[in-house]
Amino acid sequence: MKPEHVASVPLLSGTVDGTAFSVYGGGEPLVLIHGVGMGQAIWAPQVAEFARDYKVIVYDMLGHGGSEVPPDDVALGDYAAQLAGLLDHLDIASANVIGHSMGALVALEFALTYPARTLRVAALNAVFMRTPEQRAAVLERAEALQHTGVAATVDSTLARWFGEPVPAELKASANLVKRFLTEVNPQGYARTYRLFASSDAVHADGLPRLAMPALFMTGEFDPNSSPEMSRAMAALAPQGRLDIVAGARHMMNVTAPDDINQRLRDFLATPVTAGAQQSQRSEPA
Repeated sequence: MKPEHVASVPLLSGTVDGTAFSVYGGGEPLVLIHGVGMGQAIWAPQVAEFARDYKVIVYDMLGHGGSEVPPDDVALGDYAAQLAGLLDHLDIASANVIGHSMGALVALEFALTYPARTLRVAALNAVFMRTPEQRAAVLERAEALQHTGVAATVDSTLARWFGEPVPAELKASANLVKRFLTEVNPQGYARTYRLFASSDAVHADGLPRLAMPALFMTGEFDPNSSPEMSRAMAALAPQGRLDIVAGARHMMNVTAPDDINQRLRDFLATPVTAGAQQSQRSEPA
């Protein structure tokens, strides 16, 4: 990771109600939600960029990093409620919410459940309405995690996310991601991945109700969070915007941070409704 992509020391960090979190910078709140198998530190390039003029909140989703392991019957709404509880603790009335992969599902769930608390929502490398073949493959991977553990799936995960073999210019990023995968809580990872595997259609009816600017961004060469998926989601959302990143694969926030950061910055300049602006202004000091 380049020195300019290393996050500064957080203004606030800790664990509240089983959620490990960090806060950087100041300004309009911006929440970054990592994907399955990762952790809050995967957002270091985005924290370094946006903490200059946003209050950036990163945290470990349930089952990851320093956060508590969810119960076996955990639902997507529990992950959205985790974020709502964290924002309550931080006295943040509303925020921009950006999620990657599983984090994108959580971001959309949060936006649909708590629309008054969501200024803008961005779903990076999100899954939506998998084909029968894609659904069978991801359910098979979820089953493998339950029975063979994380270690047996790491190499195939890296191949999906970075290519096989991993291109030389992406090896540093792949090694970083591999470290997250090998250090993740195996039970938390398996339970979250099982939910990720079965939640691709959960927002099909809800997307037309998204009441805020919504960005759907993915990589041109991400086969499992495909451009077709993001295109379909953007078409359903009333204020949906589609952004396909040429040449990118699944971990584009890590492999092409400068490009992704600029695209996100452009999206965050999108005007929000008067109601959302009023909610933001009412944030406690």
